[in-house]
Amino acid sequence: MMDSKSEAKVLVIDDDADLRYSLKRVLSGKDFKVLEAESGEAGLKVASVENPQVILLDNRMPGMTGIETLQHLRGKNPNAMIILMTAFGTTQTTIEAMKFGAFDYIMKPFDPKQIVGLTEAALSASSDLNKASASMGGDTDSIVSAEDLEGGIIGSSAAMQAVFKIIGQVAASDATVMVTGESGTGKELIARAIHQNSLRANKPYIAVNCAAIAENLIESELFGHEKGAFTGAAQQHLGKFERCDGGTIFLDEIGDMALATQTKILRALQEGEIQRVGGSETIKVNVRMLAATNKPLEKMVEEKTFREDLYYRLNVVRVPLPALRERMEDVPSLVDFMLKRLAQDSKVELKQISSEALTVLQAYKWPGNVRELENLIYRSAVMAQGESILVKDLPEEVVRSSGVAPENNSDAVVLDDDAGDGDALDAAYTQLRAENDKDLLQAAECKMIALALKETEGELGAAAQILGMTPATLRKRIKQNDLGA
Repeated sequence: MMDSKSEAKVLVIDDDADLRYSLKRVLSGKDFKVLEAESGEAGLKVASVENPQVILLDNRMPGMTGIETLQHLRGKNPNAMIILMTAFGTTQTTIEAMKFGAFDYIMKPFDPKQIVGLTEAALSASSDLNKASASMGGDTDSIVSAEDLEGGIIGSSAAMQAVFKIIGQVAASDATVMVTGESGTGKELIARAIHQNSLRANKPYIAVNCAAIAENLIESELFGHEKGAFTGAAQQHLGKFERCDGGTIFLDEIGDMALATQTKILRALQEGEIQRVGGSETIKVNVRMLAATNKPLEKMVEEKTFREDLYYRLNVVRVPLPALRERMEDVPSLVDFMLKRLAQDSKVELKQISSEALTVLQAYKWPGNVRELENLIYRSAVMAQGESILVKDLPEEVVRSSGVAPENNSDAVVLDDDAGDGDALDAAYTQLRAENDKDLLQAAECKMIALALKETEGELGAAAQILGMTPATLRKRIKQNDLGA
């Protein structure tokens, strides 16, 4: 067993030779022995011979992906600490990386100090794991099969990456999970992601909004009732716990649940037993419970409005979901996802969003979080007259609250030949469209296209992005206005 850093082996698996060279220089300077492989397949061979303590693994490579390589490595080198590297971070990649046992996940480009610190932490964890394996005879668990993630959780911010890591770590267990966060942050999406990445993924998943069910009906909804249990109970009814047997039940807004119902939820958690309303039979159920709330349960426990024992049973693992204002860097990717989903659902044609409008959205505080953003994008996509959502298509109160609304100058429109700013072009074109002067509009459009092409050195894709249109539309406009190209 390796006792010092100077004896430690680090394997870098990446198809980028320059990156491998850079990492080798940085890590060798810190007394690591650095090994290299240009693909997942080659990396598996090196790992089987050299048995490295730490593996730096790229995700996007020809042949085997990083996630596929990770799964093979976990089977053959169970005590190696694997750090997944990628320039293309996605929700599913992060969750699956942690789910299949990655030590951590890092986005490219990264600071040399960051990768050295992470490698040293991984080496320390590898040493601890080797000691533990030696004392326990080296037994390891088998790897869980991959499950596709559905649901559209979007976010590359550090706050959301931390959430995805927790999902990956907790999904395969049966631990109860408490998702906390403000209304509209997407707590049910997190619960669904946990279920879809769990061993119960092919079993039922039932979400219950505790705040939406009347207090006198919630026990019947959750636990069922017998025929004649109350007026109107014409036949036996199976509750959600029975119908969810073997699967996962998600209790949203659990802070709104009455104390009497909390007692029965606690019994279902502790004993795996329920009773239908009006019945005496004890029914065994095997259900994993997830819960969510936007209320301060700790304070409610102190005030005796929420059971302390239930709180601790539910709060085994907590997933704190950040408010949208705490991860504003995710707004562009969220908007892009929402626009594409609207088009996919055939609600509206696919729209783009101008950079000026996006600036407004990133400056707004979003009291309603992701739900408010989703509703705004739907409204704006419907209201937009062209192919792009402009500032004028956004709700006035949002533009005003953002504090970045453009000045309204209706006297003249100036197009500066030296301007290299897509926002200015967007604002000018918006004003001309509002004035509805078709001749001036056409002349201005030609001018704008010429400026955009000049700015991007003739690159149609980049010019189209500045102009707020698709490359196909730009080609059409160039041909219509006889602009060459």
